[in-house]
Amino acid sequence: MTHGFPILYSFRRCPYAMRSRMGLAYANIKCELREVVLRNKPPEMTAVSAKNTVPILCLPDGQIIDESYDIITWAIRQNDPKDWTALLPQSDILVSENDGTFKSALDKYKYSSRFPDHPPEYYRDEGAIFLNKLENILHQSPYLLGQRQSPADIAIFPFIRQFAHVDKNWFYEGPYPNLLRWLTGHLESDQFRLIMKKYPPWQQEDDPVYFPDLYQGLIPPLVHSVNNDNM
Repeated sequence: MTHGFPILYSFRRCPYAMRSRMGLAYANIKCELREVVLRNKPPEMTAVSAKNTVPILCLPDGQIIDESYDIITWAIRQNDPKDWTALLPQSDILVSENDGTFKSALDKYKYSSRFPDHPPEYYRDEGAIFLNKLENILHQSPYLLGQRQSPADIAIFPFIRQFAHVDKNWFYEGPYPNLLRWLTGHLESDQFRLIMKKYPPWQQEDDPVYFPDLYQGLIPPLVHSVNNDNM
């Protein structure tokens, strides 16, 4: 473990890894970032988690957190500058739906050739049930749980982004003005630019790469430290 910082195994375009990086950046928790290529996973990563895919967060005390939403909730409990802890019970419910029925529909829609029982539009319509729910929520408030961003927003928007990119014309011309506003706001945010910075794939002999990158000037300069007392 380098200098006592957590190690995060990540893949830039993975929505699960995106949400994890968003949570860590929100909490200003400095990590050693190890960008991986999923078709050539480093043995150091596969050795620490049977899940064998990103994200994986290795804590200085040896604890391994290998579920993306668990990484978010852990980060919030270390440092919570905007009191997201109070919103976690509501967030848990909405994220569970995203990670369950919506993610299943998203996978079948995106990779419809692997699921020939139905045309892509069938799976798209299944996913649209959740899109309609979010659209109705966002008609009432700017964010999913009210007037301010919450864990639900950062955990869900990477998957809506992925759904939108399957057929951009359909999504951007669809009946989702509030969902589109919400998604665009996240994609154009400093937060998103921060977590989407490109890094070369990690090699064991490389110098450590730290995340968040304070030199981008996108977050306050004070980074929350992690020690065994607040894990």
